[in-house]
Amino acid sequence: METILRAIATAGLLALVASAAEAQASLACPADAVLVGTVCMDTYEASAWRVPSPTTANANLVAKIRQGTATIADLAAGGAAQLGTAGDDYAPCADSGQNCAGDIYAVSIPSVAPAAFVTWFQAQEACANSNKRLPTGAEWQIAASGTPDPGPDNGTTDCNTASGALPRTGDRASCVSSRGAFDMVGGVAEWVSEWLPAETACPGWASFSNDEMCLAGASETSFSPVAPTRGGAWASLGGAKAGPLAIHPFAPFHSAAFIGFRCAR
Repeated sequence: METILRAIATAGLLALVASAAEAQASLACPADAVLVGTVCMDTYEASAWRVPSPTTANANLVAKIRQGTATIADLAAGGAAQLGTAGDDYAPCADSGQNCAGDIYAVSIPSVAPAAFVTWFQAQEACANSNKRLPTGAEWQIAASGTPDPGPDNGTTDCNTASGALPRTGDRASCVSSRGAFDMVGGVAEWVSEWLPAETACPGWASFSNDEMCLAGASETSFSPVAPTRGGAWASLGGAKAGPLAIHPFAPFHSAAFIGFRCAR
């Protein structure tokens, strides 16, 4: 009897170990992302690409983008055009997100300019075309944990908050979170998924943090909701106001040279 009980206990333990191993394997992220709890967050700020013939000649390229394995060489070979680096050139993908399906794709790769001049709607569509989504604010916050709060920007390795130019993704080697996500502070301010009532003031975090916080006083006159951007940026939301706790909402149809995004799965 004792032998039988030991055998049963051993079998049960092995089953638990196997189950834990399967659970861990199921949490493995694609090559372009880092694990944040049960979410895969893109390692880099999104770059946006228009892929010609996405369902025919470039179906394999789209598959690579969705699997997180596409490289800059793959994109070049497929004739993909990078968007949102020098201005708002997303048309026919409209600010409202119309005409974006199967047109623009979000890609997480190093050493390219991140997408900017992008509305919340366009960012959402680019993520969706890549089988991803915009992260929630809570997911973004966890992924950003450990990213250095702005100090002096040395122009090479620190988070890009004080320079006059936008660096390429991942170039600032010290601007990385505890979970391995790059450029979550500075660079471009990143859209997250929630919509909120329009705010009326930016009181900051008081003594808790010097990062920007613009969520005070719901407007009674604004005709549209707002969507938060996180992390601050390299230009008008940069400097000491940028940081892992920085939050500044904009209307979801707003675009600017300092607003971009990253995706999650």
